Order: sequence, then structure tokens, then C-alpha cells
Amino acid sequence: MRLRTVLATVTAGLAAATCVTAAAPVNAQSGTAPSAHACSPAVSITGYSDALDKTTYDATFVGNLSALAVDRGGRIAALSDRSSLFTLDRETLKPTSVVKLVDEKGAALDSEGLAVDGDGTRLVTSETEPSVRRYERDGTLVGSLPVPDALKVAPAGRATSNLTFEGLTLLPGGHTLLAAMEGSLSGDTAGIVRFQTWERTTRQGDFRLAAQYGYRTDSGLGVSEAQATPDGRLLVLERGFTAGVGNTVRLYLADLRHATDTRRVDTLTGQDGVRLARKTLLADLVNCPSLGAQAKQPQPNPLLDNIEGLTITGRTPDGRLRLLLVSDDNQNAVQTTRLYSLSARLPHTVNG
Repeated sequence: MRLRTVLATVTAGLAAATCVTAAAPVNAQSGTAPSAHACSPAVSITGYSDALDKTTYDATFVGNLSALAVDRGGRIAALSDRSSLFTLDRETLKPTSVVKLVDEKGAALDSEGLAVDGDGTRLVTSETEPSVRRYERDGTLVGSLPVPDALKVAPAGRATSNLTFEGLTLLPGGHTLLAAMEGSLSGDTAGIVRFQTWERTTRQGDFRLAAQYGYRTDSGLGVSEAQATPDGRLLVLERGFTAGVGNTVRLYLADLRHATDTRRVDTLTGQDGVRLARKTLLADLVNCPSLGAQAKQPQPNPLLDNIEGLTITGRTPDGRLRLLLVSDDNQNAVQTTRLYSLSARLPHTVNG
């Protein structure tokens, strides 16, 4: 979503034995103990990079980045909300290719969520309708998924424009796809958002509508990303902006396993008998060390900007998850395209 926010991004020293390896980002300190760069007891920051900020590749602006995903060979797919999909080199994190994405009528998307399927095709959300479409690697549109009527933008449904499918992720095994709504539906209590899932059918590439869940955000925040963890839980980014103050960005771990399927629950008010997803705070990124980062507008921590994208790139030698985050600069002079690398140790249980 094109917010007036400034959320920060930090580049990754991605070095997963089974996933991605990447060159150390600016200010990264390999071998440094997690506690030296701790944002919280669970999360540490390795480094950040502004190298992509206000650059172009193949005559395309490299910015407006709203989602990341690990592609084949450890490369990083980076989605711009202006209908461009970049491939980033796994070591330098610099663009190596870009394709344009369009809808069935050839129109541009407000592309926000991204997942790379096992066959290499790209699943991409657009906030406009909202929609989930499937594209070949070259950008050829090959199909779309059904969307429940209630989740469509009014007047077709009960969703608010620019507050729809902001996050997209495939759960372990690749049989379940999940899209996270950024904001609440009309009639639902403010702050309770819906996560929609699809289950893969017997035909390769096809998904059918499946369970839906409720998730409560912190006051004043919306969901900017959801990423499945290897054990089937979710990393959820919550984000907000206050003029003259700056951004709030919090990383949560959510668990859907005991949540109620809300497909047939017309309104979500926190009512008895409807169990929302449990969540536990991993880190408020305002508490990360700034590592010398500078902000172009007021921020409670100069590291922060409009963080929208998150992907898991592998594990550290001691088993922590390696995370790569990116901020959406909205092509705005006072915002920054920043890549961040973090590591996180997940608790065994989710409390809330």
C-alpha cells in the first residue's frame, strides 16, 4: 500500500547452508554475537543497505518494493507495487532482471504480496480488487485464484481500497497459500483483520478457497507482511505511521492452529466462541541499534522506514532464522529503499 510512511529496511548477510548466501551488507559484522546487535531477546539485526535507493535498472525505477521471496538458486524476487518484478543477485542483492506484470486487460497492478511456487511461477496479489494472480517467470499471466465476495473492495464487498491483500505466503509443503488483509472489513471491529487461505487441488497450480482466520493487530497498526515459518507458524509485520513522529514496525509470531475458521462468521468483534490467531511479540524494531543509519524525515529510530517486505532466507549456524526485510520508498524523496538483515530465534509457544 502506498502510505506516507517511512519504515526502515536492512540488508542481509544471507548465508544459509540450505538456502541463500549473500555478501555482507553495509555495517554487517559477521561473527558478532546476536546480543551485540539485539533488538530484543529473540531478534538481532546484522546490517542494512541503502544501495538500491533511488536507482534504476533497465530503465525501471528500483523502488516501491512491497514484497520479497526466495527464488530458485537462492536468488531474491523483489516485487514493486508499480507492477514490476525484479530478480536480485543472491550475493550482491543487485537487480539482474526485471519483468512487467499486467492484469487480464493489460492494465498495471497495485502489486503487494508475492510467493514463488515450487514450479517457479509467481503468485502475486494486487490490492485493487483484490486479486491473486499466477505469472510465469517472464511475466506471462497464466491464471488467477478465486476471492471471497466479502473480501472484495466495496461496493462489491466489504473491504476498503488499499487495505486488502498486503501479504502472501506458501505454508511448508506448498499445499496451502495464505493472504493477509492489511485492514479490517466493514462490520468487523477495527484492528481485527482476516487471513484467507487456499488449498492446492489435484491439478498443478490450481488452488481452491479454504479456511479463513481472524488476527488482531495492535492499535493503529496494519499488517504489511506475513511469512510462513518452517514449522508452519507465521511471522507477521505490523506497521503504522504518525506524522511528525515516524513509523512503528513490530515483528510478531502468530499461530493459527487453534484459531476458528471464520469463513461463515459474518462479523468479527472479538466475540466469545471465535478464537483469533494467537500472537507473541518478537521485536519492536524501534529498539534495534541504528547502526549509523540516517532518516530523511522524523523517525523514533533513524533505522526505521516504510517496511513492507519480509522473507526467510535460511538459518544461522546456531539455528536462528535469517530474515531479509525491505522498505517501500513510495518513490518519495523523504523515504528510503532500504534492505535489512535480521536473525530471529522463535519461541516454542505463542502466548497471546
